[in-house]
Amino acid sequence: MTVDQGITYRRRMLILAICCMSLFMVGMDTTIVTIALPTIGQDLNAGISGLQWTIDAYALVLGSLLMFSGSMADRLGRRRVFLVGLALFGSASLLCSLAPDINWLIAFRAVQGIGGSMLNPVALSIVSNVFTDDRERARAVGIWAGVFGLSMALGPLVGGLLIGASLGWRSLFWINVPVALIALFLTWRFVPESRAAHPRRIDPAGQVLIIAMLTALTYAIIDGQDAGWTSPTILASFAVAGLALIGLLIYEPRLREPLLELRFFASVPFSGASAIALIAFAAVGGFALITTLYLQEVRGYSALQAGLLFVPVAAAAIVSGPLSGRLVANRGPRLSLLAAGAALTLCAVMLTGLTATTSVGWLVASYVVFGLGFGMVSAPVNNTALSGMPRSQSGVAAAIVSTGRQVGQTLGVAVAGSIIASSLHGSLRTGLSAASQPAWWVMAGSGAVVVALAVVTTSAWARRTATAVGREAAGSPA
Repeated sequence: MTVDQGITYRRRMLILAICCMSLFMVGMDTTIVTIALPTIGQDLNAGISGLQWTIDAYALVLGSLLMFSGSMADRLGRRRVFLVGLALFGSASLLCSLAPDINWLIAFRAVQGIGGSMLNPVALSIVSNVFTDDRERARAVGIWAGVFGLSMALGPLVGGLLIGASLGWRSLFWINVPVALIALFLTWRFVPESRAAHPRRIDPAGQVLIIAMLTALTYAIIDGQDAGWTSPTILASFAVAGLALIGLLIYEPRLREPLLELRFFASVPFSGASAIALIAFAAVGGFALITTLYLQEVRGYSALQAGLLFVPVAAAAIVSGPLSGRLVANRGPRLSLLAAGAALTLCAVMLTGLTATTSVGWLVASYVVFGLGFGMVSAPVNNTALSGMPRSQSGVAAAIVSTGRQVGQTLGVAVAGSIIASSLHGSLRTGLSAASQPAWWVMAGSGAVVVALAVVTTSAWARRTATAVGREAAGSPA
């Protein structure tokens, strides 16, 4: 069941605004905590591993449950699941602000991730079902993606302002509570219910395999340096991740209605969009972690000063996000993807020579370039992933791509932190600049891969595969 197609344009824009408000909260929460990591570490006596888990507990749980939440939204109703997600996210935010130590903070961040998993893909699915015209939907998705990107870019600035005002890191979570309450009321009042015509069956085994794979892989990457890469615990974690992946590849195709729709990946644009989401947001996670530690630990800036230096990222994203949406609507996704990949590569290359005395002008220039790439990437990824897919399965399709985005950020934080830990000689203040250089080169390579995928996934051959998969999916009972 899709929404009433008689909804006026004004009502559709209001629904888009409600979804954007909710996603602004979730997106900001992804990065606002990053700027507070040094403060959290000092207040709760946490090391680098604990700080990594403060970020990744949220992103990991969110990413692990996105497909499940998207599937449940298609089954139970997107509005209903969205409301539950808002209530859970707001409640968990309050608990985070009360955390007595790093372990409780990590646990409450995981609960936040559960609520967030019910918001991200479901909001995109709601937007996709409300805006049925292809060009109108492309513009709406562009606005949605721009707001989400802007929220992530503004997170460090808002966090710096709150900490700079002597409100402490706990205030970063307070601001979610009133926003969640307002969004709850507006969603209940104005967002229509919609669900798939043929609800999908629950796949608990597939969900367990996904959680096991992502958790084991993230744990191995984060703790590998401290425990030793050849230690039994780390080797066992990699083995669990590998076996879980094999289990997914064997088990899921046997199901009539699997949690992970592997057949969607036969669409080159869809699989390419998922890969680009993972790669680009891995760069986002790594960039945010390294930049925060560099500005506060190496340069000695306060949280407020560091947050202000993230303003160029946000400003560039404000410009490039809507521009990307218009380009996708008028010219297709290729130009936006090429620009995003090129910008991410250029920014990373500019930062490979980072030192303790790098000029602020050079930093600002590189941050502007990063913001341009970051703002350009979301709209074409979302539009490409959903193009050709039947609206009845938009929740599942959107959830898979959103999973790639969140898993990418999780792995980006884990890999960047691991590279720094393995390359660091001395303290963060004296050794971070040199230790981060390999990570910047990895990010540069990631941007180059995005450029290559942009060419492949937007070809005529790729579009034919999307059409074929869309027809098959539309004809299935799922």
